[in-house]
Amino acid sequence: MNTKEKILLLIIILFGFFLRFYGINWDATCCQHPDERAIVMYTTPLSFPKNIDQFLTPQSPLNPHFFAYGNFPLYLLKGASLLAGNIDPSFLQYDKINLIGRLISIISDTGTIIIIFLLGKILFNKKSGFLAAFVYAVSALPIQYSHFFTSDILLTFIISLILLTVINFYKKPSLKSAIFIGILFGLALATKISAIPIIISITLAITLDFLFIFTKSPHKPKLWINHLPHVVKKLISEWVLIMLIAFITFSISQPYAIIDSQEFVNQNMLQSMMTKNPYIFPYTLQYVGKIPYIYELKNIFLWGLGPIISVLSFAGLALTFFNFKKYKQDKKAEIILISAFLISYFAVVGSFAIGFMRYLLPIYPLLAIFGGFCFYKLFELFASFIKNSYAITFLKFVVILLVLIWPLSFVSIYSRVNTRIDATNWINKNIPQNSTIAIEHWDDRLPLNSPNTYNFSELTMYDQPDNAQKWQVLSSKLSGSNYLIIASNRLYVPIQKLSNCNKYKVCYPLASQYYKALFSGKLPFKLVSEFTSYPTIPFTNIKIPDDTADESFTVYDHPKIYIFKKTP
Repeated sequence: MNTKEKILLLIIILFGFFLRFYGINWDATCCQHPDERAIVMYTTPLSFPKNIDQFLTPQSPLNPHFFAYGNFPLYLLKGASLLAGNIDPSFLQYDKINLIGRLISIISDTGTIIIIFLLGKILFNKKSGFLAAFVYAVSALPIQYSHFFTSDILLTFIISLILLTVINFYKKPSLKSAIFIGILFGLALATKISAIPIIISITLAITLDFLFIFTKSPHKPKLWINHLPHVVKKLISEWVLIMLIAFITFSISQPYAIIDSQEFVNQNMLQSMMTKNPYIFPYTLQYVGKIPYIYELKNIFLWGLGPIISVLSFAGLALTFFNFKKYKQDKKAEIILISAFLISYFAVVGSFAIGFMRYLLPIYPLLAIFGGFCFYKLFELFASFIKNSYAITFLKFVVILLVLIWPLSFVSIYSRVNTRIDATNWINKNIPQNSTIAIEHWDDRLPLNSPNTYNFSELTMYDQPDNAQKWQVLSSKLSGSNYLIIASNRLYVPIQKLSNCNKYKVCYPLASQYYKALFSGKLPFKLVSEFTSYPTIPFTNIKIPDDTADESFTVYDHPKIYIFKKTP
């Protein structure tokens, strides 16, 4: 790269870093993301065992006893916090350690931007690489999840690096590359077990040459049978080596998956059951009736990437496959290796009964690569029809501005006080001490860390059966409350959807009626304050309501909050 290109790449990287770092302490270290909170809770008490015997027992203080996510992110966070603790001991505490985790997410996702540039450059050309890096740098969902410390951003970085290494391995196989792929695959599995589909791309890297020979001459056995022993040898040597290294790395990065294997299996079985049955947990009831794949595509299109980037990405994907036959064999192989993971991962995750948007984060870099390619083709189209260089530059500028509208609108939520903190300040100022506040279970309690003394009455809205006996208890709690707080849409949206007992296995006919009556003003509770923080288009007051997005897109960093006061 020349100096100008290096500066351009640096600008893209720094811009992506800024969007991820901006508002890093958006919740004033309150850990409002439940997954981040869980990781922090299980990471904080970790310590080194006294001896090897203690290390090899499930009772080891290094065993987090938590396998809903991989343990590698927990150990990484613990190690980073110990280093940061040498500078400031407060980073070892519960309410600060998450900032270290968020910085890990930011650095990881900034690294992904660099990997995307390299992949775009390899698959298409250097200009496509720059544009792909830009597309990912400004993609809303990666920006949002870089503001949390969960396993998904780290997994996305590792998988992207695996794909880059797999392509290089296909082009030039080596023992060093095979070992590196194995290490990365092991780390990916120790980050999140859902990384398993990457094994398809790894296997293809070893067998693609043979598959090309077979597809070209399926009716000439001599041409491809002669190559079969070589493929079998490669599978036995290279594939087995990669899997062996992956297992060793996984065992080192998540040792208690083996030492405490029963608990590991039990927790992962529960997670697996959740992906097949949305009725298992209250917080997955929102996905009852989800249309596989369509639900995921809708959230990618409207929110995760936004309409403009989504159109570019899927148009780039379609354009790539439309011209597939024109590519040389090496280029075909590279596209297949990337696309195999994208398609297989989307096919598996999109079929889940639940649809948290973060589940599909690992395919966002690949969508960005195809989006960058479409960007490049679009700019080529401008140049072919318009001869005036100033007009072309102006059109490019307009397109880039259009792409930036959604991500910059989304990032605006981090320029404002978080709605839960805003609501807490209002509560402390306006609700008298010793008031009784009705709150909903399975949601965060408000106010946060209040100096005032309040009495709380928990409304168990998800309890079954939703009958008169349940509502006799809840009505009594509501009658004895001075205020009612709806801290997010976690309950009222799925409960109102599940009103029909003839249609759903779990239903809430009475709870649904309660919410309708509450929001229509028919109950003795008056709405006295509402807190929202919608994405807002820069330099305007035009808000983009995202109430219809997947719950997980809004409920952590900008939930809508209602506060009702009991009327006489």
